Amino acid sequence: MTIQTTTHLNFRGDARQALEFYQSVFGGHAVLNTYADFGMPAELPGADKIVFGLVAAENGFRVMGYDIPGQTEGSIAGGGSTRRENNTTVTDQALFLSIGSDTLDELQAYWDALAVDAVIIEPLAASAWSAGFGMLTDRFGVTWSVSVTAG
Repeated sequence: MTIQTTTHLNFRGDARQALEFYQSVFGGHAVLNTYADFGMPAELPGADKIVFGLVAAENGFRVMGYDIPGQTEGSIAGGGSTRRENNTTVTDQALFLSIGSDTLDELQAYWDALAVDAVIIEPLAASAWSAGFGMLTDRFGVTWSVSVTAG
């Protein structure tokens, strides 16, 4: 038996933009179903927001997302922040998304795309445990931890 876990992110009105961005970074296909697609009258506020969103790519990347009904302002639900302080990472966020790649070149391409309008917490660079490690919070409030996984 095998199982697959997929992170499900809860947004406050910008799930479509976030999922389209992640598809542009990681490739694959997107499924973006709105509340109207599932029966909400199209003229109601929020009917155009995402109730079921998925990005799935051949490289193994998968993420789901949706818009919390009635919420249209602020960062991703759960909020919080992550920062460097006294040479350590300090966070009160409930989760990060972590991606690993066998090569620094492949990881660098993902990093460069995710870094557009992001807050860099730790620049992508060699570390004591990896040929490349970095952390950033993207423009949607999602924090990513990226690392080269090959030894």
